[in-house]
Amino acid sequence: MVRVETTSSRPYHLVIFGASGFTGQHLVEEVARTVSKCPQGSLKWAVAGRSKQKLEKVLEQAARVLCKPELRTEVDIIVADVGSPDSLAAMCKQAVIVLNCVGPYRFFGEPVVKASVENGAHHIDISGEPQFLEGIQLNYHSQAADKGVYIIGSCGFDSIPADLGVLFTRDQFKGTLTAVESFLTLGAGSEGGCLHDGTWQSAVYGLSDQHTLQTLRRKFNYKPLPTVGPKLKRRGALFFSNEIQQYSVPFMGSDAAVVKRSQRFLMEEQKATPVQYGAYAGVGGLWNVIKLLIAGMMFFFLAKFSFGRNLLIKYPEFFSFGLFSKDGPSREQMEAASFQFAFYGEGYTEGQDPSKGKPNAKIRTLVRGPECAYVATPIAMVQVALTILNESTDMPKMGGVYTPAAAFAKTTLIDRLNKHGIHFSVV
Repeated sequence: MVRVETTSSRPYHLVIFGASGFTGQHLVEEVARTVSKCPQGSLKWAVAGRSKQKLEKVLEQAARVLCKPELRTEVDIIVADVGSPDSLAAMCKQAVIVLNCVGPYRFFGEPVVKASVENGAHHIDISGEPQFLEGIQLNYHSQAADKGVYIIGSCGFDSIPADLGVLFTRDQFKGTLTAVESFLTLGAGSEGGCLHDGTWQSAVYGLSDQHTLQTLRRKFNYKPLPTVGPKLKRRGALFFSNEIQQYSVPFMGSDAAVVKRSQRFLMEEQKATPVQYGAYAGVGGLWNVIKLLIAGMMFFFLAKFSFGRNLLIKYPEFFSFGLFSKDGPSREQMEAASFQFAFYGEGYTEGQDPSKGKPNAKIRTLVRGPECAYVATPIAMVQVALTILNESTDMPKMGGVYTPAAAFAKTTLIDRLNKHGIHFSVV
């Protein structure tokens, strides 16, 4: 049985673990904004991490940014460290939901999941690391089901817009949707933009360990998903997209893998027609293509060797042409940034047999929002948590390890996101 209530021994609805990290700081601010709109005292939360002093500074910063001096005294602090299983267990025993921001998850994620499962706390993270996500599904799904807890990965950018975007496109299509391609574009203001190097580190280590992912996937012993309608053709490694009118590349993140896991769940559990999916990202004009080719060649070569990975980790700004930095974006850069996912779907109208003939209908949808990593991600994570707290009866009846679309297909999560600045629309 899934539980979402607080008790005297489990006093916090939400505990943000890793609150002193770059993403964690912005998540603290988003939770504080959201709590201020809840009925007084209806949502209890705490911050957690290994340094009490750093957590105090995070609360001071949030208090200053939001003009809420009460945050310094009203939000509790829990000291917990990935290297201390007892501290993780103590933290999880106090939480209904742990919001885990401590990455790279391949190194630091599993102890938190293990402690959450063993101590009855739901767990959400923002991982974009397929090895971690699928390893957790393989090793913890049955235990989480037995304990009645949800373990839901990829609850930030970019998998929330991608996974729920495909779901939204399917639900808006009048008939049988068979294939979707998405194109991600990022907008920046006059000062440009960048990402914190935590994401860069995950990419470096993920690329260096690709063989592990293939070995892991074979352990599931899955049969291939059935292909409904014509097989979706893969685009080239670099191509000019007529859809978004710029050069594009296959998206290197976890989106395609997350969507595929969701489609398998929806087919097996809800008898839905699986949707084929291709994920791409726009890179802009010719100069950006040249920079991408240079950075890509250096990245792929250096990531193969220990000394190369050390260089990539030490100098992210140099090797990414400024796209990643150890300082992360400024608040001014974040305020001016935005993202857009454009989804192009095709399928068969109602009454048409998908096994006969070519698709006869198309659909285009958009998911748009603010700066992707440190504004949209906290929004998504908080709304995911609130959906668990308020709509668990519309989620899978058993606990377990789920993707966002698998967990929230029958909830109002998309409506919640629409109301908080991440907009889904048909165009």
